[in-house]
Amino acid sequence: IASVWSADGRLTVGVGCRLAYGAPMDLDRRRDAALPAWVRRAALAGVVGPAAFIGGWITSAVITDRSYSSIDEAISRLAAVGADTRVLMTAGFIGFGVALPVYGQALRRAVPGPAWAMATLAGVTTLGVAATPLDRSPTVDTLHALLAGIGYVALAATPLLAARPLLRSGHLTLARFGLAVGSVSAVSLALASTSLPTGLFQRLGLTATDAWIVASAITIARGRLSCR
Repeated sequence: IASVWSADGRLTVGVGCRLAYGAPMDLDRRRDAALPAWVRRAALAGVVGPAAFIGGWITSAVITDRSYSSIDEAISRLAAVGADTRVLMTAGFIGFGVALPVYGQALRRAVPGPAWAMATLAGVTTLGVAATPLDRSPTVDTLHALLAGIGYVALAATPLLAARPLLRSGHLTLARFGLAVGSVSAVSLALASTSLPTGLFQRLGLTATDAWIVASAITIARGRLSCR
């Protein structure tokens, strides 16, 4: 944070990459004004989406009547055709898919670069996953896997692509957190496609990036993240 007094007695205060103008006793309000109110409200979708998704697979795994292993089986099995938790898990997918593009618009205003586009892509592909449940047909299963793979890559890329502009603007904690969880997510999701426990690594990778999305969303909503 840097400040300079102008000739007319007003104080210029630098916050991240933005400048907020105002009297010295009014810095918090001016800082929040660096991002429009609609951006801060839209950022909260980055909390709602992950909560709907994680809540969906946790609850579905607990209440299902069939034998299901969160360690060995993919999340999508909970929304497969014929699954007793299909409606609940599909609702979780839809909640995440709708919320992420809204959060993406807030991220776009707060952090320069393509991170927002990856968040949006992750949301859109999740809606595609919801629309192509497993066990409907071999063709649908293939399309489901393709959409899920694209979504995983986009989700892992979101914090990684946000890291550079965050570092440049002095948001070191969020940037380093993003690099860490993005790396964990990428490795975990790659391992999920091997003979290792699919469910475990899938949940680890997705939850890691969801944690960063929630952290960045709260930071934006509080008016403390603006790199433009």
